[in-house]
Amino acid sequence: MIQFGTGGWRAVIGEGFTLQNVRRLCQALANDITRRGLERRGVLIGYDRRFLSDQAAEAAAEVFAGNNIHTILLTEDAPTPLINYATELVDAAFGLAFTASHNPPEWNGLKVFHGDGSLLLTEETDRIEDETNRLILADVVKIPLDVALAAGIVERRDFVNQYVDRVESFIDLEAIRKAGLKVVVDPMYGVGHLTLGIILNEARCRVTFIHERRNPLFGGRSPAPDLEALRMLRTVVREERFDLGLATDGDADRIALIDERGNYIHINDLLLLLYWYLHEVKGQRGGVVRNLATTHLLDRLAAAFGEQCIETPVGFKWITAGMVEHNALLGGESSGGLTVRGHILGKDGIFASALIIEMLAVTGKHVSELQELVWGITGRLHTAEDNLPATADMRIVVPQRVKALLAGGRAPYRVAGVSEADGTQIFFQPDDPQMASGSWALLRFSGTEPVLRILAEAETPEKARELVDWLKQGAATQPSRSLDPAR
Repeated sequence: MIQFGTGGWRAVIGEGFTLQNVRRLCQALANDITRRGLERRGVLIGYDRRFLSDQAAEAAAEVFAGNNIHTILLTEDAPTPLINYATELVDAAFGLAFTASHNPPEWNGLKVFHGDGSLLLTEETDRIEDETNRLILADVVKIPLDVALAAGIVERRDFVNQYVDRVESFIDLEAIRKAGLKVVVDPMYGVGHLTLGIILNEARCRVTFIHERRNPLFGGRSPAPDLEALRMLRTVVREERFDLGLATDGDADRIALIDERGNYIHINDLLLLLYWYLHEVKGQRGGVVRNLATTHLLDRLAAAFGEQCIETPVGFKWITAGMVEHNALLGGESSGGLTVRGHILGKDGIFASALIIEMLAVTGKHVSELQELVWGITGRLHTAEDNLPATADMRIVVPQRVKALLAGGRAPYRVAGVSEADGTQIFFQPDDPQMASGSWALLRFSGTEPVLRILAEAETPEKARELVDWLKQGAATQPSRSLDPAR
């Protein structure tokens, strides 16, 4: 069974992720293209550095070629944002990125984009998923890659220069050149090294890379740029006195920032900094879009600017849809993805890295100084989070347990409201009655990994941790069998 989640299709290599399943899924996509008469627009296929990614991309190209659909196959592994942009550039019917993003090394998957670079919406993936699962291997039409290349129905192309030019068109390179910033970057053995390296070198940054070589095992951990995984990057920044450290995840669509002191800057705080910079320093106007798991300080900052903050469900496809609908300036999520108006309709860790460096160069301030400035506008809220291994029965048991917890009046603070729009989110009365929003806690099943995510935001770190521990204790249940994370 193939199932799409919030970030495309992901499965364990050799179990759900097999070349046979890749071929069936691509046949379903090819059928959709044929029904709509879009064969000449074709598809664009890219891939990351994971096990089987390049082979899966070639297998996909053989299927589309077998269905007489023009196919562009990238010449080498590439960041997902580059694949996203290239899809838009050539106006393909679909763009395909073989990646499992930040998931553990034993996973792989596929992200599918529209011709404008946006991810397919749920009703579309449901339809493709249903058709895929009805197909058998005998339904798949394919021709050998060498034959397809010789016939010209498949062509190999490279979009590195076009993508770099696109990013640099948004960035003040001259300001960065004058600043002479010292930067260390950790691409986490993923695909962010080449394109970000070109941009930073052209901006005359004094740049050092760590973990830049290809390693499909990602050093034995998930290529997710979180606090624990970036211990070495933080040490290098602090001991070698870099101005900042940057990290991108396995497919380079997520970003993490380390300040000049070696402190990990939560993406919630980074979103505040970038929204402030774009609005107040660059003079751009517009609201901000966040998902429901992202800091509500963005609401306060938008209100201070006389702008609107729009909330969406989890999944970057909803953020970009919200940005388009409201002409928003910035869209971001607490898991590390962001983009700005006019750039691609997807998250981009390469672009975000360049924008962060521009912000420091133009303002002439350290990250820690900018944080204090923005907190002076919004006040402080603190985040805590934890994950529980997810089991099949938890999807039924956990919501029931949380409802019982609330019905029994066992919340640690006065409840202001409960939302079940995406998981269960509990809002608490603010400590300060002058504040429009206070603390909240969220419990939802991941759409990309077999985990139950528990997050909280509160006026103090201790309160945020207390809320997470309270929900964790209330939700805990004995595991039974592994849950497929695709939903």
